[in-house]
Amino acid sequence: MTTTGMARAWAITRKDGVVLGFTDHDGELRFAGVVFRPRAGLTAQAVVQGAGLSVDNTEAVGALSDEAITERDILAGRWDGAELRQWDVDWQAPDQHRLVFRGHLGEVSRSGGAFKAELRGLAEALNRPMGRVFHPRCSAVLGDGACKVDLTRPGLTGEGHVVSVEGGRLRLGGLEGFSDRWFERGMLRLTSGAAEGLSGHVKNDRALPQGQREVDLWTQTGILPAPGDRVKLIAGCDKAAETCRLKFNNYLNFRGFPHLPQEDWLMAPGKESGRSEEILRKFREGGGIVEV
Repeated sequence: MTTTGMARAWAITRKDGVVLGFTDHDGELRFAGVVFRPRAGLTAQAVVQGAGLSVDNTEAVGALSDEAITERDILAGRWDGAELRQWDVDWQAPDQHRLVFRGHLGEVSRSGGAFKAELRGLAEALNRPMGRVFHPRCSAVLGDGACKVDLTRPGLTGEGHVVSVEGGRLRLGGLEGFSDRWFERGMLRLTSGAAEGLSGHVKNDRALPQGQREVDLWTQTGILPAPGDRVKLIAGCDKAAETCRLKFNNYLNFRGFPHLPQEDWLMAPGKESGRSEEILRKFREGGGIVEV
């Protein structure tokens, strides 16, 4: 591989399986089963790589285009967490290439018809805290391998449609049979329309007459749903032991420690403190040994 014939190429794999290839060369390149196109206009800064366990990082900048990376997809979060690979390649002989970076897209921002994406190397995972946290509330995510709740059980999910939208507040219909606040702290997923595939965490959930509900999301979705779009609601869990036992009948898999003492228990007066003070008073008054 010669320096004068070297180009850079990137392959981005979204979580939904879509793969796109880009290159800073002025012609199309093909290798590793990917077609790398030049007209998308993606460029990247030099990869910052360190020895040992330090975190590798870089940035990619490109133009928004209908054929490659669209503003709608960025708003919808479809590029969040996408896998990225970068090669140095001899454009005269594309089979001669060397992988120099592998990681994921971090924060993706857009401005003035362009986007900027932070690239996070494989060492980024080493920054995450590991191990269990000893806390009265559950550490599992509802429905995951530790929780083991089957979310397909009747009563844990509901499907309806959007009646109206006002920012992060949605009026939903077709959700009869669920009590007030049943989906609070749960998830809302959009299953049709322009925002299909997006989801949000439920902040407030209020039951209304005729099977309607008023749902507030903590953060509104990148693309707002429209009236008539289909939605799926998943029951919420506040991580408390009582909720696990009564709402989900899943106490055997509870991943918290509900019998831990309160955080201020060390500073709380002991039950025998009164008896100890009485003994000390009698000792001082008698000037000698006190029978206890």
